[in-house]
Amino acid sequence: MAARSLRAHMLRMLLPPIAGLLGLGAVIAYYPTIEPATAVYDQSLADIGVALSSHIRGSASGLRLELPPAVEQILRADRYDTVYYRISGPDGRAFAGEADLPGPPEPAPALQYYDDKYRGRTVRVVSLPAQCEGATCNVVVAETTVKRTRLAREILFSSVLPEVLIALATVVLVWFGVKRGLAPLTRLSEEIKLRSPVDLHALDAARAPEETRPLIHALNGLLGQVSETHQNQQRFIANAAHQLRTPLAGLQAHAELALSQPMPEAARAQVAQVHEATIRTVRLANQLLTLARVEPGGHSEPLAPVDLKAMVEGVADEWVHRALQRDTDLGFDLASAGVRGDEFLLREVLANLLHNSLQYAPRGARITVRTGQRAGRAFLEVEDDGPGIPAGERGRVLDRFYRVPGTPGTGSGLGLAIVREIASGHGASVVIADGADGRGCRVAITFPAWTA
Repeated sequence: MAARSLRAHMLRMLLPPIAGLLGLGAVIAYYPTIEPATAVYDQSLADIGVALSSHIRGSASGLRLELPPAVEQILRADRYDTVYYRISGPDGRAFAGEADLPGPPEPAPALQYYDDKYRGRTVRVVSLPAQCEGATCNVVVAETTVKRTRLAREILFSSVLPEVLIALATVVLVWFGVKRGLAPLTRLSEEIKLRSPVDLHALDAARAPEETRPLIHALNGLLGQVSETHQNQQRFIANAAHQLRTPLAGLQAHAELALSQPMPEAARAQVAQVHEATIRTVRLANQLLTLARVEPGGHSEPLAPVDLKAMVEGVADEWVHRALQRDTDLGFDLASAGVRGDEFLLREVLANLLHNSLQYAPRGARITVRTGQRAGRAFLEVEDDGPGIPAGERGRVLDRFYRVPGTPGTGSGLGLAIVREIASGHGASVVIADGADGRGCRVAITFPAWTA
């Protein structure tokens, strides 16, 4: 079955029956109203016919209508319509009124009503018998239908217009009712949309409508399975990295010891490569352990007040010595900046940023570490004048195991991913931009406002 909107499907199911019922209600309201009103007008025509028949007189010369002009004027007077009449004797010949006014299609001895055409206009006609000098005459009274049409239109508007308004109001109410009824599904989709790929805690079904609970329970079951798989993977990475650290540390120590001993140059070059590969592997294992810790579910330490300036000063000596070994100018521009966080993880952020700058900036480069506050928000920033990161790659370098094509060295592509995960855990943002004068790279982590 083709995908379709649940809201549109519900509206298609509800609106046509409602519209049909409202239309039927309008018809039911119209006809019971128009028929009594029409009957009143017909009775008025019959009354005119009776009044005319009472003025029929007979004489030696024949039948005649003795109707004073004032009375005839009153009988014919009408605000909207024109009244015609014809009175014919027993022989069918007209002796009063409009001689060309047509009689009933089928002469009958009783009162009858019908519609006809006269002088190009639709007329309502009544035909009734009248006693005249012992014989039976026929009186026909016709009236144009202007006021009847007006009445029908007024009744139509008075009965149908409210139904139309009710129909429109019903459509609006149904629309908003369906929208409100589907609001729990919308909130559920928004809640899932706002989650990160590793946020797998169960959805709250307590406040959900009864109809959505099976869906939520099914989703929670799936989230539970995915969470269990994720935790197993996390434990595997952490255990594997932890188990690798001890033999790698021993391998690094033996390689350093071997390099301190006399040996042929060819062998020394091979041992030096083993030593460098061991150092990279040790760093990769440490990064995997850090990554496992900073992922949701892997971090259990409560956040505490941390002064970024004091934190940087605590590790400054270690990084200054590393910078001197690479002939790099490492400077500090530090101002007090209090945040709420995990000091160990924040040191990992600084370590990864400084390691990247030292690794990729050429010898003689300048690296500056800054802390402070901007617009009431604390920040930690590392800037260098190295090769920088192309603007189109700045979003992707924060992904795990991604390295800019053509980047020298043998990095793992985890450093900036760890920075992003730690920053996200602290509610902070990571921005990568150009360094001073458009050279190099500046990575700034801005923390949410916090008052100690």
